[in-house]
Amino acid sequence: MDMTIHKGQRWSAASAYLHPAISRPNLSAKDRTLVTKILFQGTKAVGVEYIENGQTRKVLANKEVILSGGAINSPQLLMLSGVGNAADLKKIGIPVVCHLPGVGQNLQDHLEVYVQQKCIKPITLYKAQKPIKMAKIGIEWLWKFTGDGATAHLESGGFIRSRPGVSHPDIQFHFLPSQVIDHGRVPPLVEAYQVHVGPMRSTSVGWLKLKSADPRDHPIIEPNYLSTETDAWEFRQCIKLSREIFAQKAFETFRGPEIQPGVQQWIGSLRILSIEPNPRVVQSWQWWLLCWPLSSLVGSRLSGSYLQIASGGCW
Repeated sequence: MDMTIHKGQRWSAASAYLHPAISRPNLSAKDRTLVTKILFQGTKAVGVEYIENGQTRKVLANKEVILSGGAINSPQLLMLSGVGNAADLKKIGIPVVCHLPGVGQNLQDHLEVYVQQKCIKPITLYKAQKPIKMAKIGIEWLWKFTGDGATAHLESGGFIRSRPGVSHPDIQFHFLPSQVIDHGRVPPLVEAYQVHVGPMRSTSVGWLKLKSADPRDHPIIEPNYLSTETDAWEFRQCIKLSREIFAQKAFETFRGPEIQPGVQQWIGSLRILSIEPNPRVVQSWQWWLLCWPLSSLVGSRLSGSYLQIASGGCW
């Protein structure tokens, strides 16, 4: 898998592009600054309003305003600025600049579920996540930017088709030589490995709306996960195909019992071995969801995603 890691550190867009150019006289950047709205003349964007150190400020553009706030903040900022569904904006007291009901609609995401297998050989990251070993890993990373702390460990993966006739692979795998519990907040309990697996072209469509006219308020997000029969079926295929891969001869010398979802629990609730399980029972499972656009791992610039305390599930 390609990774945004350079010399043992996470290499974000800011690290790769902004920091090397920050000394240029035609560039300035602000942090700890909250953009509250886009300024318009009619329907033409001419600048932005923002809060810095408790003071409201405005800046005008000579040429253009580029909005790059991601899948959540971009539509949120448009609606705060009066661009969106006029009826919704009026309800919370925002003057309408342009009635565009599509703003905040068509939210699409793709989920993943963890399929975990116990490993009968001591070759995973289990011991690396013990306190003393973690301290050594951290010291090595701080000293040389090398070792287990210099990678996210999700280095192997693949793409497959969920069924015959699919023109492009529609299921994605990330392999990790470790058990992950609660997105890394809880240390692994055993030697184990797992795949993060999920469909790549989910058909469920959600939306987001403003909670209020206050830019500090988080928007209301309704992703409508697994709201279509296709998505529920593809998730069952993800589990089935992951098990088929782990059942291959290449895993024989490593493979222990399944940890998650767990064969007995799975067969009892879903009848996974039947030709077509109940498509609705998928919505009652305890998923370990990874939601790419909605949040991100936090911590230092240490690259080892599961060797640090992590928040959210997206990276």
